[in-house]
Amino acid sequence: MVFPAPLLALLSEEPHRPVFEHGSRVVTRAELLAMIGGMAGTLDAQGLRGKAVAFRTSVTPEAFAAQMAAHVLGCRVVGVRPGYSKAQLAHVLAMDVDHVVDDATLPEVGDATCPTPLGRPGDVAMLAFTSGSTGRPKGCALTYGALDRHWAWQPGVWSPVAREMAAGFERYLLFGTLASMVVFEFLGLAVLGGGTVVIPVEPEFPRVYRDLRITGSIFTVPRLTQIIDTGTELPDMRAMMVGGSPISASRLEQAVKLLGPVVYQGYGATEAGSISMLTPRELPAKADTVGRPHPMVRVRAHEGELLVSSPYLMSGYWNGEENPVADGWLRTGDLGHVDDEGYIHIVGRAREAVMVNAMVVYLGPIERALESHPDVEEAYVVGAPDRATGEAAHAFVVAKDPDIGELKGHVQEELGADHVPATITVIDEVPLAASGKPDKKALLALIVL
Repeated sequence: MVFPAPLLALLSEEPHRPVFEHGSRVVTRAELLAMIGGMAGTLDAQGLRGKAVAFRTSVTPEAFAAQMAAHVLGCRVVGVRPGYSKAQLAHVLAMDVDHVVDDATLPEVGDATCPTPLGRPGDVAMLAFTSGSTGRPKGCALTYGALDRHWAWQPGVWSPVAREMAAGFERYLLFGTLASMVVFEFLGLAVLGGGTVVIPVEPEFPRVYRDLRITGSIFTVPRLTQIIDTGTELPDMRAMMVGGSPISASRLEQAVKLLGPVVYQGYGATEAGSISMLTPRELPAKADTVGRPHPMVRVRAHEGELLVSSPYLMSGYWNGEENPVADGWLRTGDLGHVDDEGYIHIVGRAREAVMVNAMVVYLGPIERALESHPDVEEAYVVGAPDRATGEAAHAFVVAKDPDIGELKGHVQEELGADHVPATITVIDEVPLAASGKPDKKALLALIVL
């Protein structure tokens, strides 16, 4: 079925069933379908069929409908993340964008028709942007052909695990940005699974999960940490997907102990979407892995780096940067391996490394070593120039009254002298970037040399 045909087919069934709950307002399937059809007509009248349309909107049912309307017309949807600098925003909007939509310029809902998707398999359906943590955001081009086989947006090929998670998304909390690949995927799972997507007006975390009787959502690691540290029980929660950055096995075990068998862990990349999933049944036994790949996804290691192949990989970067996809395999930049049972193990990032006395030292293993110490709850490591060694690693830990010398000795024992951080700083909580991931640039600014 041509994307977004599965969504349109679902919205044609049980027309009075709620699909969005935005504050006190409820949007039914029939109303959402009418919005998509009416907005598609308006965009078409503006001459935007098959054009590139950038969206700078907040999270609302209307914004979602507008993006789906653009997809119906075979447009290239350019998702603009909030929080961009002026230079980053200019860079994104310079990617052959024909029209920009924001909250004030959402297309009007014209006469509703039953829309027929016009996208062709080779056309680019969307540009999803990397977080920009290494510089300018990169636009990952995903075709309509890729979305036609996407694991989350094609319920006809859902695995048992996907169906189980979708069932848990009966009341799915939506926050963040519609420009996020992670939000895009799991929003599809929630809607196509028949759930109600709940958009809070002024969310207060973590109370919002209890106040709105949320049964499923995606969680960043810092948000999960907040729930664990406050001992917040979530009696209605049935499917909690944790992802966005690495999480220690001990933290996963704490989450399971507090919340029960509802925790999933996901591994993915903007270039590849969701790659693998660790299910509640596999915790805590497999907490040191990121699960096994989705059906149709293949993962292998080459010279220590994980490579991924799937029908819904990006075709390349729109801005012409070097394409990490070759012969159908994406170089993830993650270091790891796949064990005999098919579980993926990640030990660090190939590009997150420093040269210490001309030796390559990867930062991920240092984080894992520190987190394996009983006094450390979380660890983050950044690299910086060093007069004596060329570069050096600097660690930040969430811990209570740790012995810094003991932590350094622990790292040396685990990894060797070259991996011992030049400094270890205790912090109360990790700063977050606009993407919701740990802000390592902010941590770098804390280093006192």
